[in-house]
Amino acid sequence: MKKTAIFYGSSTGNTQSVAESINAQLNNEADLINVENSSASEIEKYEFLFLGTSTWGLGDLQDDWEGFLSDLESANLKGKKIALFGLGDADAYPDTFVDGMGTIYNAIANKGCEVVGMVSLEEYSYDASTAEVDNQFVGLPIDEDNESDKTEARVDAWIFNLKHHLQ
Repeated sequence: MKKTAIFYGSSTGNTQSVAESINAQLNNEADLINVENSSASEIEKYEFLFLGTSTWGLGDLQDDWEGFLSDLESANLKGKKIALFGLGDADAYPDTFVDGMGTIYNAIANKGCEVVGMVSLEEYSYDASTAEVDNQFVGLPIDEDNESDKTEARVDAWIFNLKHHLQ
């Protein structure tokens, strides 16, 4: 497996839990890194990055990501493969569902990396999201508030589809 890290920011523990589930699907071979304690130089050590955040309020990025986003933007991402995952609440905030994931995508889209792991919109019920590009999500959306019963299956299927990128 390529040298892989899962960078996440988590306020309530849900995003950390999803990051741990992703790592379990990777046989715990990735490094789990909370962005609260990280830097741009750490990002550059890896070939494959998972980046995960939750969305707060009306489309706001998780607090730790707010401070880390400039580090991400300054990092050399050329040639890296990146998969995004985002948590959101489609019932309470249907107009900004997983917008945090869209914010991260917009920060890295033109940085020479390849974003992989796009997900179909079909299984989700929401009104709008900045994490939509070309009629698909830019990564894996998770709604732990309303669809936690679907999280494990979604993570499993997503990782299954990403495994060839990790070789």
